[in-house]
Amino acid sequence: MRIQHPLEPLDTTQLLLPIHAEDHVFGTESASYTLVEYGDYECPECGRLFGIIRELQASLGERLRIVYRHYPLGGIHPAAQEAAEAAEAAGAQGHFWEMHDLLFQNQNALARKNLLAYAEGLQLDRDRFSRELKKRVYEERVREDFRRGVQNGVYKTPGLFLNGVRHDGAWDRDILLQILTR
Repeated sequence: MRIQHPLEPLDTTQLLLPIHAEDHVFGTESASYTLVEYGDYECPECGRLFGIIRELQASLGERLRIVYRHYPLGGIHPAAQEAAEAAEAAGAQGHFWEMHDLLFQNQNALARKNLLAYAEGLQLDRDRFSRELKKRVYEERVREDFRRGVQNGVYKTPGLFLNGVRHDGAWDRDILLQILTR
């Protein structure tokens, strides 16, 4: 293993922070391809990417592993931080991905009352969910994802890494599929 000199610039074209136990992972570690997204539930481009990722999952099946990390841009998207915390609160009850999907499918309805309705629809313990949102139990967890994104050179959403390599170019289903499978 190569030790990096402290004054040497980081190579942010590579995913510097490996997938870890706290990450939200859909798919198996043995999957042939991995897509890591730093995303914001209120970001229209992330919403578009959400649909593309679903198409990639349909094409690649179990060969694709998806990792989602929070990167709420609160200055631009005021509901993004609480939406990310809602996804975490749902995740604490075993329903991260279901809430994740609902948040992207309803990007224009991320007010607290909407988040509570989504929790109810998922049959979560609504009192616990509401209490955790109100007390901001998952604020630090979301901020840690954001900090890790900054450390990895993410500066906008979506921040996308395909098989460990940053992808800043155009992204549509065919382009991403081609890059993942080369």
